[in-house]
Amino acid sequence: MQSGSRRSVLATLAAGGGVGAAGCLGGGNSVSVLAAGSLAVVLDEHLGQQFEEETGIAVRGEYYGTNAVMRMVEDDRKYPDVVVSADAGLLRDRLYDTHSVWDVSFASNAIGIAYAPDTRFGERLNAGDPWYEVAREADSGNFAISDPDLDPLGYRAIHAFQLAEREHGLDGFAETVTEAAYREPEEPQLLAGVETGNRAAAVVYRNMAADHGLPFHSFPDAYNFSNPEYADQYAEVSYTTDDGYTATGAPIVYNATVLESADSPNAGREFVRFLANAGETLRENGFETEAFPRTHGEVPIEVSGE
Repeated sequence: MQSGSRRSVLATLAAGGGVGAAGCLGGGNSVSVLAAGSLAVVLDEHLGQQFEEETGIAVRGEYYGTNAVMRMVEDDRKYPDVVVSADAGLLRDRLYDTHSVWDVSFASNAIGIAYAPDTRFGERLNAGDPWYEVAREADSGNFAISDPDLDPLGYRAIHAFQLAEREHGLDGFAETVTEAAYREPEEPQLLAGVETGNRAAAVVYRNMAADHGLPFHSFPDAYNFSNPEYADQYAEVSYTTDDGYTATGAPIVYNATVLESADSPNAGREFVRFLANAGETLRENGFETEAFPRTHGEVPIEVSGE
C-alpha cells in the first residue's frame, strides 16, 4: 500500500487529479454520500453547496455514527457512492478488500465537552473545576456520550475516560462515568438534549460544539486524540463493540473512499478530490487539516494522478 505526501497530493488533486469537469462525469448529476454524523453540518451547509456550485453535481448526504455506516454497507442496507468515516482505521478494517481498496484522509479533530453554560455543570467548568470531577459528580444521564457500539465518538469518549483515569490517578473513574452517561444512538442528535436543556453536557468533537454555538472544553492532548505524538499512549486503551470489533485508541483521522459498487463512481471520485482540497472550509468549521490530505491503498489514478 502507498501513502502520498501532502505536497504531492495537494498539487495533484488541486490540478484536477485526472477527473474530468462536471460535464464529463458520465452524465451523473448527483453523488450519494454516507458519512459520519459529525460531518452533517459542514457537508450539508457548506461543502455540499460549494461542490454543487463548482461541478453541477448535487450531494445527497446521510449521516450516522461511523460504525453504523459500516454495518449498513456491509449488510447491503445502504448503497452510497462515497463513504466518509470519522475513523480511518475502522473504514480500512471493515471495507477494504470487500468494498474498496483505497481512501484519502482529509482532516483530524479533537474531543472534549460541549456544555450549557447556565447549568451547574457549565458553571463549574467556567469556574475552573476539573472536568473529571464535574463529570463524576453529575447526575446520572445529565452527561451524554454517543453510543460506542455505533460511533467512534462514543468509543473515543470511553477511551478518554480510561486515559484520564490513569493520567489523574482517578480510581474507578472510567467505569463510573461511562455507566452514568446517557448513550445517544444518533450522533447528529447528540447535542439536541444540551440545546433543549434536557442535559447539561456531552462529549463531542470540537467542530460539533462550533456547529451548535456551544462552549467547548477541550480535553488535554494526552487524551483528546488530536496529537499524533501521543499515538503510543492513545493505543494503550481499547473498546470492543457489541459486534465484536475492537477499537484501539488512535489519533482522529477522517477519510473517504468510493465504493466499488458505486452507481456514480466518477462523481464519487470528483467529490473525494474536492473533499481533499476543502481544508480552508474545514478549518473554519473546527477541523484540523494541516497534515492532510494523505492517500492510502490502491488509489485510482483519477484521484492520485500516479
